[in-house]
This record gives sequence, structure tokens and C-alpha cells, in this order.
Amino acid sequence: MANTRFTFWIKSLQAFALAVAVCFSMGASDAGQRYQNLSHRLMCTCGCNELLGECNHVGCTSSTQENAELRADIAAGQTDKEIFASFSAKYGATVLAAPPMHGFSLVAWIAPIAVFAAALLGTILLVRQWSIGRSQHAPQPADPEIEALREKIRRETGSDNEGGV
Repeated sequence: MANTRFTFWIKSLQAFALAVAVCFSMGASDAGQRYQNLSHRLMCTCGCNELLGECNHVGCTSSTQENAELRADIAAGQTDKEIFASFSAKYGATVLAAPPMHGFSLVAWIAPIAVFAAALLGTILLVRQWSIGRSQHAPQPADPEIEALREKIRRETGSDNEGGV
């Protein structure tokens, strides 16, 4: 009985140690994962139009400096909003890979969708107008006097053209 109890406590202690090790390893990679996330939401300012985490130009001083700043800001415990605000203040709004979804920048998200919807609506209305116009211009039954005149012209000119005049 004592041996079973001892084994139970050993197994429990091992499970606890494993849980603590897993928690610490998750916490250790949290800063690295946060860096990866943020570096892919910022642009390199060297003019390469690449994400900060993807800029691989040989001798690119911009990415090296910006990566160091990003790592320092994460180590200082700044929030994502604070980091984006400091990068925007220092390098301009073009450092953000995507425009913020508030204020006037919201237009950058809404405008393409609105232009596409307006173009689609305009195309639908134009096609409907064309189809309505086509049905209005369908051949009308001819007046008997005009048909007699056409027949006379066909006989006199010897024309067998049915669609003319």
C-alpha cells in the first residue's frame, strides 16, 4: 500500500514537472512568435516593398535597424498598438503592411469594395437596358401598303433580296 502511494506521488510530481516545462517552453517562444507576427505586419523602409520579416537584401541597413527596434520594443513590453504607433510616427504610415481599420484609413478598405459593387451594378443596368432596347426594336408587322410597294420594287428591279429596302 505504501509503495503504491509512493508511486502515485512520484508519477504526480513527474506530470507536474512536465506541465511546468511545457508552460515555460510556450512562454519562451511567445516573444519569438510575437516578433514573427509583428515583423510580417510591418514593411521594410529600404524601398524594396517587402515585409520587414522577409527583407533579405544584402547589406540592407533599414531591416537590421528596424528588426532591432522591434525586438527592443517587444522586450520592453510594449503592446502591438504602441509598437505600430511608434513605427508609424518614426517612418510614416507606409511602414504598416495594411492600413489601420479606423478613421480616414477605413476608406482604403471600403473604397475597392464600393467601386467593384458600383461597377457591377452599372454593368447589370447597362445589360438590362440593352436587352430592353433590343426587344423594342424587334421587327414590327409591316403595313399592307408598304408591303405592296416593296413587292412592286422587287418586281421592277428584279431583286430577290428579302431583307432590303
